[in-house]
Amino acid sequence: MTTDEIYIRRCFQLAQLGAGHVSPNPMVGAVLVHDRQIIGEGWHRQYGAAHAEVNCIAAVLPEHRHRIREATLYCSLEPCFHIGKTPPCVDLILAEKIPKVVVSNTDPNPKVAGQSFDKLRAAGVTVVSGVLEAEGAFLNRAFFTSITQKRPYIILKWAQSRDGFIGRVGERTAVSGVAARRLVHRWRSEVDAILVGTNTAITDNPRLDIRYYFGRAPLRVALDRMGKIPDAHYLLDDSQLTRVVGVPRPGAFQQTEFVENTATEMGLSDILEQLQAEGRTILLVEGGAQTLETFLAAGYWDEIRVLENPQYLGAGIPAPKLPATAVLKTTASITEDTIQFWVSGV
Repeated sequence: MTTDEIYIRRCFQLAQLGAGHVSPNPMVGAVLVHDRQIIGEGWHRQYGAAHAEVNCIAAVLPEHRHRIREATLYCSLEPCFHIGKTPPCVDLILAEKIPKVVVSNTDPNPKVAGQSFDKLRAAGVTVVSGVLEAEGAFLNRAFFTSITQKRPYIILKWAQSRDGFIGRVGERTAVSGVAARRLVHRWRSEVDAILVGTNTAITDNPRLDIRYYFGRAPLRVALDRMGKIPDAHYLLDDSQLTRVVGVPRPGAFQQTEFVENTATEMGLSDILEQLQAEGRTILLVEGGAQTLETFLAAGYWDEIRVLENPQYLGAGIPAPKLPATAVLKTTASITEDTIQFWVSGV
């Protein structure tokens, strides 16, 4: 592993601390190194707040500030070029007279797209890019998808028994273990919206909240074309931001909106377009089987997370079939459950 790779990996570690807090912005980490010693670290902590480079430079102790002009700045993503909610980081780098910048990925946003590199090089700054590029792109896969495909990054998730069933027909079935269910709450805290279909909403009566974790509760989206979800179910309790796609209902809802859509096909593209317009760049689809199959058939998926429990159900609702283009990225285990992470190989 090269020196540049060591510090870029540290940038990745820092960047991940922003998961669930910075969307629709990318997760970014930055490290300032002088003579093989880290003198400053930072990451983008909150959407609308200071970027990683700003926090990194601000973290340098007063007694080390004179070393900034001889240091190398490592960033997981190209520094921003345009004025958004914060000033351009490229201007800060120039103002601090940092002589060298090493980056993993070029920012695909047309407002940046290599312009920061050009500006730095024109000012005499040495720029190295493409360090661990594939890993950096995977880290910010949701941001890249939002920019290049103009839709949210879509994660399909289901839990299945060892014999391939996700539940029993007509009854709520706990397939995964307690620890795995808590992990799912962490996943929820890292996305912008969660979507379920009518049958899951009725049978499982899910809350789709993050009560077993912490952070920002995502938007709940329920497909309910025929208005079948009972009024007393959690998804209609108005406890958090919720969108019901289907039949409007009367009531004094404060956090729940109804988007009328009674078509046979629920118009997934319209749902995704609205989420994208709102800056919700990560969508977690939690079921049920019919809804998951609909997303798979339409090609609307980027990642699939399958939790497999060793129990045997014997019969029930079959788990969706993995598409031929799915590539196993990694596996993990949490107590008795095995987790498979699949990505699109297209």
